[in-house]
Amino acid sequence: MTRDPSLYTWWLVSRAAGVTAFALSSASVILGLSMAGKLARRPGAARRWRSLHEHLAVGTLLAVAVHGAALLGDHWMHPGVSGILVPFQMSYRPLATGIGILAAYGMALFGLTFYARRRIGTRLWRAAHRFTIMFWGMAAAHAFTAGTDASTVWMRVILGASGAAITVLLVNRVFAGRRRPVPARRPTRPAVEGARP
Repeated sequence: MTRDPSLYTWWLVSRAAGVTAFALSSASVILGLSMAGKLARRPGAARRWRSLHEHLAVGTLLAVAVHGAALLGDHWMHPGVSGILVPFQMSYRPLATGIGILAAYGMALFGLTFYARRRIGTRLWRAAHRFTIMFWGMAAAHAFTAGTDASTVWMRVILGASGAAITVLLVNRVFAGRRRPVPARRPTRPAVEGARP
């Protein structure tokens, strides 16, 4: 006896969209950290890198929207609108799904500040944009604790590889300024030749 595909089609769509959203967000964060750490800054390529970073971020938000909306059609979970919009209201793993919802809101809020940077100022935008890394971490926690694919080898590879890459790039970004050599001071010559202190 075969199961009716309509009973789990929306669940499969949501799973696929969730994995896609995480992969796109990881790629976006990796590229963003690479640019910030001056690892992806080649002459004339800055605009292309920024454009790709922007497209990955927008793609992430679209995939997240599909990930949540598809669950409305799931016949087993029945999350309802409040379940996918209000954190910790879903009956299925409320803590894990709540973290995912907060991650989605945070990514949308702080990611979309890019389009308001002229109005709010570049300095404030950069300060706000840095919080996206925290929400990526929350999305990773959501994928690891709520996702039904978290126990599979391929999903663990995605989580582990992206986590390792982002950690290395974040450390490089934090310590990039500290590695710059401090220019040595030139000794000052006395005002009068032969003068002694």
